[in-house]
Amino acid sequence: MLSQLARILVIVGGLNWGLVGLGSLMSSGSDWNVVHMLLGSWPMLEAIVYLLVGLSAIYMIWDSMR
Repeated sequence: MLSQLARILVIVGGLNWGLVGLGSLMSSGSDWNVVHMLLGSWPMLEAIVYLLVGLSAIYMIWDSMR
């Protein structure tokens, strides 16, 4: 269950960063950060999502080394 949740969060984070990069390249610095678009009015919740994505990546690295 934890591995599945971590995988989903890492995919969401990767897609979000891909859109941020694409937005920067395509529209001279456009903000295509989906997490910010959805949760920007709740900065604490946005920070928690970023923290969970980062922790999920660490978990996946740790899990793959076992």
